[in-house]
This record gives sequence, structure tokens and C-alpha cells, in this order.
Amino acid sequence: MFVPSHYRAPDVSWMVDLMRRNPLALMASNGTPADGPFATHLPVITDPGWAGEPESDLAGLPLLAHLNRANPHWAALENGTAVLLSFTGPNAYVSPTVYDINPAAPTWNFTSVHVHGVVERIESSEETLDVVRATVRAFEQDFGDSWDMSRSIDYFRRIVSAVGAFRVRVTKAEGMFKLSQEQRPEVRERVVRSFAGRGCTRHAQTAELMDRLP
Repeated sequence: MFVPSHYRAPDVSWMVDLMRRNPLALMASNGTPADGPFATHLPVITDPGWAGEPESDLAGLPLLAHLNRANPHWAALENGTAVLLSFTGPNAYVSPTVYDINPAAPTWNFTSVHVHGVVERIESSEETLDVVRATVRAFEQDFGDSWDMSRSIDYFRRIVSAVGAFRVRVTKAEGMFKLSQEQRPEVRERVVRSFAGRGCTRHAQTAELMDRLP
């Protein structure tokens, strides 16, 4: 991903936070010349057993993910397969009317993290079940209502044979936080006010990130 220097993540925590808040990633990997590349949307979490601190490019960070084994993408994933995980964060269209200057051009403010990594397949049913449980715990904590999964574990065991789980060992990551940094402070403030007044969660979240810029 091409990231101009003024759009780089202010700190590694910005990339980690975007991935946690927007965990449905698009995973892409090479396919055959006949089939072309594979691409699958899937939920991704940080391995809860990892207790380290992320490097500035997230190298070494272990991620967990799973998909349907019936998906041809699963059959194409071998140990050592290089994958790209694309996480998309808050984004919004910027109309030139907000700039209050002429000439001007429209643009789109957006945030994204591209994670490069290597696949480690998880073959055992019990480890696959652990990934499912870890994913439920992470998402119930961040997005749900602390649902108690204990009464559904037997159901999980019945369906886990259809689940393909794997780790991704991150080799590097790049964050793009295009938030009007190239504009003058008064113009950025007008963009923030415009987004905050739209009554839309996506616009409000983009405005919040713009306010957090150093």
C-alpha cells in the first residue's frame, strides 16, 4: 500500500486499535493463473495467548482467523502461504464546499491497515474450537452483551468440523490514515465540523480520529 509520509499512523497503537474495532478483514492470497487470486472476508483477532508488545510495523504479531472449509480459499491455504489482510476503518467523502476556497477538488478521507503475514494452519478440532471460543470472547467483549457461550459448546463441537482455523504470523503492516493532514488547520476544522454534524456513525468516527491527530 502506498502511504505518503504525512498519512502514516501517528503511533502503532492507531493500527492496533483500527484492527480491533474493525475486525472483519479482507484476506487475499495468490491463486492459479486460471482462477486468479483468492479473497475472503473473515473475522480476525489477536491471539489471546500472546503477551508481547507490538513492533512499530506489527512484525511478529500472531493473529487468529477462521473460515468455512467448503470455501476453496481454505484448500489453497498451505503452511507458509503469504496472505494480505486488509482492515478498513472510518472513512467519509469530503465535498469541496467544505473547504470554502476555489479552486478545489473533492477527496475521500479514509483509514486502513494492510497486514502482510504467513499462514500456519490449525488442523486439530480442539485447537479449532479454541479459536472459535477466543473469537466469541473477543467480540462479545467489544461488540456484544457478554453472551455466555457455555450452553452452546456442544453445538460448537458438532459444527467445528466445517471450520478451518489458522494463525497468521505478521511480517509487516502499513497504516494509512488520510485525514486532511495536508490542509490548513482552519480547513481541517471545517471538515471535522462537517463530518460531526452529519448524524452518521461513520462520519462521526472519522471526525473523532481527525480530532485525535497530533
